[in-house]
Amino acid sequence: MTNQQPRTVGILIFDDVEVLDAFGPFEVFSVAQTSDPDDTGRNLFRVVTIAETSGPVRARGDLIVEPHYSFANHPPLDILVAPGGLGTRTQIANPVLLDWLRGQLEEVELRTSVCTGAFLYAEIELLNGQSATTHWGSIDRFRQGYPEINVLENVRFVDNGAVITSAGISAGMDMALHVVEALHGHDAAVATARYMEYDWRPA
Repeated sequence: MTNQQPRTVGILIFDDVEVLDAFGPFEVFSVAQTSDPDDTGRNLFRVVTIAETSGPVRARGDLIVEPHYSFANHPPLDILVAPGGLGTRTQIANPVLLDWLRGQLEEVELRTSVCTGAFLYAEIELLNGQSATTHWGSIDRFRQGYPEINVLENVRFVDNGAVITSAGISAGMDMALHVVEALHGHDAAVATARYMEYDWRPA
């Protein structure tokens, strides 16, 4: 993997996004580095936040976040993270965001979600005929709203290959470490979790 260009991870943010949904994976991807002795210390991912517009986003708990990019000017993405939070209840009816998501599905290598971010993918029918998960408190609502999805509970994440959904909030870090492991090997994922002092338990 020496000299391989880092993949670009785009993390969608919006008003009332759950903070750890978005920034747990942000931390994982931003600190992950190669363990190759010939290439030690190189970042494996470039991580950016993306919102509908360039203005500040008010996350849960009144955390104000200024996105790196808007839908109109972000760089090409390799990995997409759709986080959850109360804001998803509004965003599933936002045609601008849903159209942007549809467009990204043609471009990115890997589509991931955290918590109720899975509802955004469900709304554009990405998860039809697949297994998926979400926050435990939204499992029934997910099943009732999207009967064409095989909704799993009591799992940290569900890997369908090009689409990975995770359970609520902190489970997004497990999902992100799983991605690090899948793309760059177990040692890189273990080193990342160790750096974060996160008690990671690989699936």
